[in-house]
Amino acid sequence: MLRSLGQRPVTGSDNDPRVAELRTAVSRLRRELAAHPAEFPDRGIAEDELAALAAMTLYGEPEAPRLRRSLLLIAAAIGSVSALSRGLSAVRDAVELFGEPRR
Repeated sequence: MLRSLGQRPVTGSDNDPRVAELRTAVSRLRRELAAHPAEFPDRGIAEDELAALAAMTLYGEPEAPRLRRSLLLIAAAIGSVSALSRGLSAVRDAVELFGEPRR
């Protein structure tokens, strides 16, 4: 995605498949949200948090607590918009990849 804009990826961020999956899921949901015609009260919050998640994928491995916080805010903001549920699920699945290691 960055290469199409003539930019090089940040070292380390492309080596982790979890980061790549999160980046892809966030990008997809951002596009779906931008294309969604309905306005709703918390749309700006969802857009801001998706932008924050996208930024986190540029600098190596994101912090799991921050990812979960953003996911919670996004889910609260767009949770009732059924047209965005698949994209939201993909972001949730990608965030879960950064969960605590199982013992």
